Amino acid sequence: MESNKTNGVLDVVTFGESMGLLMPLRAVALEQTELLVKGFGGAESNVAIGLARMGSKVGWFGRMGNDPFGRTILKTLRSEGVDVSAAALTDEGPTGVMFRDKVAGKINVYYNRKQTAASVMKPEHLDEAYIASAKVLHITGITAALSESCRETLREAIRLAKKNGVKVSFDPNLRLKLWTIEQAREFVLPVAAEVDYFLPGLDELRLLYNTEDERAIFNKLHEMKTTSIVKGGEGATYVVQNGQATPVRYELVENVVDTVGAGDAFCAGFLAGITRGMSDEEAVRQGNLLGSMIIQIEGDWEGMPTYEEVQAKMNNAKHIER
Repeated sequence: MESNKTNGVLDVVTFGESMGLLMPLRAVALEQTELLVKGFGGAESNVAIGLARMGSKVGWFGRMGNDPFGRTILKTLRSEGVDVSAAALTDEGPTGVMFRDKVAGKINVYYNRKQTAASVMKPEHLDEAYIASAKVLHITGITAALSESCRETLREAIRLAKKNGVKVSFDPNLRLKLWTIEQAREFVLPVAAEVDYFLPGLDELRLLYNTEDERAIFNKLHEMKTTSIVKGGEGATYVVQNGQATPVRYELVENVVDTVGAGDAFCAGFLAGITRGMSDEEAVRQGNLLGSMIIQIEGDWEGMPTYEEVQAKMNNAKHIER
């Protein structure tokens, strides 16, 4: 496979499942359309594209079927400036496919992802030198939800990162269509306690800790040495570290077009910030801004802004909007 590996140390390496996407050409239910638009999406590949557009050196790897969807995903990531030299097309399984429509303002997603190439990922598929080349390894709970072998792969990736002095960022990205909340708790909470950055949404924490009591939730986060970045608070994202919760304010935007990918855009903005030496609060402010920009455009990753667009927005705005 052709390599487009960046020169020097990568800022971020991420890996996971990227899937083909089929949607109606018009805003109608899947049952009512004869025309579908092809695309793709995946939390980690979305983050990778966002980072690349922010000017970061980023690599993404995963395993996809040697099929039209898999080849399209690799070509597109490469064209966006993402290093895919460690990614693989395989005959072990197909590329997963998701179908999505939007009816009466509600987004519906249907998955075809059993026994895909991504779901049979194993620890031996990891490249230690590739992980070691990064400042940060970014992972999500979606990969863990796919299979036991994927959970083992994530645990090994964390071990390799720590062995090589690479920081680890973890977005739980709960998908309860893939596993139960009990299964999610069993994996997510121990991992959250050992990574450097834990990036949950407040709604996810309510599920993980089985409580609506926000004070109890933040007390649980204070017990960990991890820096937690809590998204989805009322008017603020919280930086939780050293026994303190620091709010980073944002304002809601009026023109919300598509909320898919907002969390991934936030992660891209945050990771781009910390790898550039920003404080955690500054990086969160940047993440808030990227989240606000992408929800005003249709698509999983297509609306990810460039570094120049973000800088122009930050220079002109008195308050961060989201």
